[in-house]
Amino acid sequence: MPATQSHSSGKVYPITNFINNNCYSRSHQAYLAAVHSTEEPQSYQEAVKKPEWQEAMAIELKALEENGTWDLTLPPPGKKIVGCRWVYKVKYKASGEIEKYKARLVAKGYTQVEGEDFNETFAPVAKMTTVRCLLTVAVAKGWELHQMDVSNAFLHGDLEEEVYMQVPNGYDTPKAGMVCRLRKSLYGLKQASRNWYSKLSQALIEYGFQESHADHSLFTYSKEGKFMAVLIYVDDLVIAELARGSTGLFICQRKYTLDILGECKMLDCKPSTFPMEQNQ
Repeated sequence: MPATQSHSSGKVYPITNFINNNCYSRSHQAYLAAVHSTEEPQSYQEAVKKPEWQEAMAIELKALEENGTWDLTLPPPGKKIVGCRWVYKVKYKASGEIEKYKARLVAKGYTQVEGEDFNETFAPVAKMTTVRCLLTVAVAKGWELHQMDVSNAFLHGDLEEEVYMQVPNGYDTPKAGMVCRLRKSLYGLKQASRNWYSKLSQALIEYGFQESHADHSLFTYSKEGKFMAVLIYVDDLVIAELARGSTGLFICQRKYTLDILGECKMLDCKPSTFPMEQNQ
């Protein structure tokens, strides 16, 4: 990674001088190297030039069609049409190899009008206190931990409001001027998170889980000496069950921190020992 001149003092502090990967396993080092070497498209115009992203968009559109996410129709007179865009993400295996190229169609929810195409939007998000407590108990008791991502989670939510969306780039329609009449929730809609949580929580309760009164993102199941805890964080699930496991757990946000430094062009900034100025 090239070092650039610091904007504050003019002195260069290469980030590589302060990062030590020796504490990680070889497989995780390979993962970190892969994460920083792969670029993701920032627009449809960039993505459409690469065959792997063309395929990713085709897979996403097929999934949306099979899910019955929308019907094509001509826009009703005077009805607001919500925009949409593509978002691209590279998914990695633990070994650092690329697992898949993911293209996600996202509605421009900021163009929605309250009372017209959305009403309630609140959905509980797991408190970090709950996350830490669950992980601590799991390590202390030797429980096995699983993390699960629900594929196209928000698409499973039922949409009650009447929402019309522009046809996405790369999608052909029988007639010009047609739009998508949404039948299912879509990422980006203001009510999408709430609809997904309602669908998932209802399913868990039907399976015998109990919702925590302290944190509505935590569900527990206990029967005949068996115990399981499920913690929901948007479309990610952290599952702890009674089983043998490791005796330690390491949590860090290394990539997230480096991404922020890179976005702010501060990869060459002078490191600080303290998180804030002293004697303030």
